[in-house]
Amino acid sequence: MEGRGVGTGKRTAADLGAHIRCEDEAGQELRPPKGHTRAPRRARPVVRVRGHNRGRGNIAGVVCHRAGRRCRCFFKLHVWHGRRGEAKAFTWRQYRDLIVMTRIQLGTPVVWCWDNLTLHLVRELAAFTEEHKDWLQIFQMPSCAPELIPAEGIWSLLKRHLADFAATDLTHLTRVIMLTVTRIPPALTPAPMAPMAVPTVPLLLATGQG
Repeated sequence: MEGRGVGTGKRTAADLGAHIRCEDEAGQELRPPKGHTRAPRRARPVVRVRGHNRGRGNIAGVVCHRAGRRCRCFFKLHVWHGRRGEAKAFTWRQYRDLIVMTRIQLGTPVVWCWDNLTLHLVRELAAFTEEHKDWLQIFQMPSCAPELIPAEGIWSLLKRHLADFAATDLTHLTRVIMLTVTRIPPALTPAPMAPMAVPTVPLLLATGQG
């Protein structure tokens, strides 16, 4: 699977005795994704949902792998209610707390892999990584490479479950989201392609606040 920009034979996680933690985010508004039904053609039932600008549920998922151990998954939820001045998505502090939480739960050093979202590249997170480099290493995944992020498979199962689902409000939506992701069996959680190749993309910096 190794290609341009991807290093082969990497042993960072093995040498540290760490879990490889692959993080990704997804979001869902009150307006549900479309799905297939068994209704006759052109007779599909339609339910109108007032979901525009009425909030959004964002979820960050971390899939943790280590050789010889079962897969572990962690999730963090952020709800945007559409209020003025409220953070619409995760802040860098929430990402920092998520990294620390997985380390506390698993008790192993952190090899953290995620995409190059602008907020992932802020100077505050880079400074946090440098301050805790004894147990934390962060790698940026190449752009447009969902096959390297195991959490992408979880979002596919989540969207399939939410297809044509009309939530009454944000509380109902977030409750269903958390119940769905926590009930996904570990056997269905996609694992990194073996051998796990860590991209050789340097940790870039981007200005930002959060």
